[in-house]
Amino acid sequence: MGTTQAGGGATVRRLLLGTQLRKLREARGVSREEAGYSIRASESKISRMELGRVGFKERDVADLLTLYGVEVEQERATVLGLLRDANASSWWHEYGDVLPGWFQNYLGLEEAAAEIRSYEVQFVHGLLQTADYARAVVTAGGHAHGPEEIERRVDVRRKRQAVLTGERAPRLVAVLDEAALRRPWGGPELMRGQLDRLLELSELPNVRLQVLPLGNAGLSAESGAFTVLGFAEAELSDVVYLEQFTTALYLDKPAEVAEYRHAMDDLVADSLSPALTRDLLHSVRQELGRV
Repeated sequence: MGTTQAGGGATVRRLLLGTQLRKLREARGVSREEAGYSIRASESKISRMELGRVGFKERDVADLLTLYGVEVEQERATVLGLLRDANASSWWHEYGDVLPGWFQNYLGLEEAAAEIRSYEVQFVHGLLQTADYARAVVTAGGHAHGPEEIERRVDVRRKRQAVLTGERAPRLVAVLDEAALRRPWGGPELMRGQLDRLLELSELPNVRLQVLPLGNAGLSAESGAFTVLGFAEAELSDVVYLEQFTTALYLDKPAEVAEYRHAMDDLVADSLSPALTRDLLHSVRQELGRV
């Protein structure tokens, strides 16, 4: 099993374990505050556990199972076995010095997802970036300090992209604002390479790339860029990812997710078809060639 699958598998198990613990707590009528008290933790710690956002300690899970009335040894062993898989290390942990925790959570969700639907306004989606484009964006962002950190961040994006061609490759529906294509990151030569990469990846059977053309108001995405992640496991809810300047929001309430799914459907409808998108990519590339 490769690193991509290992990372995604651990995330799925962490999400499933969190969901199972939440269902057991609710069935027993125990509040998050009461559950937190039983393991010497806060209500917010229980919330993060149930959302699969933190690692699990075996003692904590065992104590919660007791609190929730799970006494049959086989049932306890099944849950605790899930815990050991959920705590497996993922490849991005070695980049913890350059990746904030909130983004590491996203990497796990991205690798675990069966479908990724994303709208980008300023940048090409990270899964579709060339190394040169990623380097230019990271450098311009000013968050990296020194060439070594820049290269480590670029390496993370390169490793992320393996998910698109792996055995469990997700379906990617990427809507890209045309303005991102015309923003000259690193100059014409770099952008020509990036456009070539988009053309190449747009031919993958699991990738649907569409451009929202200039002149389209894009009212369906007035809040800006967002990503909706869906999972093959029926027990797992879809998650909306909203990246901010120094943190990120993760939404999983059905009503909120439905709003973003509807917005994404409208964006897909308002954007150029995949074939017309490729025509536009060729056209923009030819324009750059004349510079």
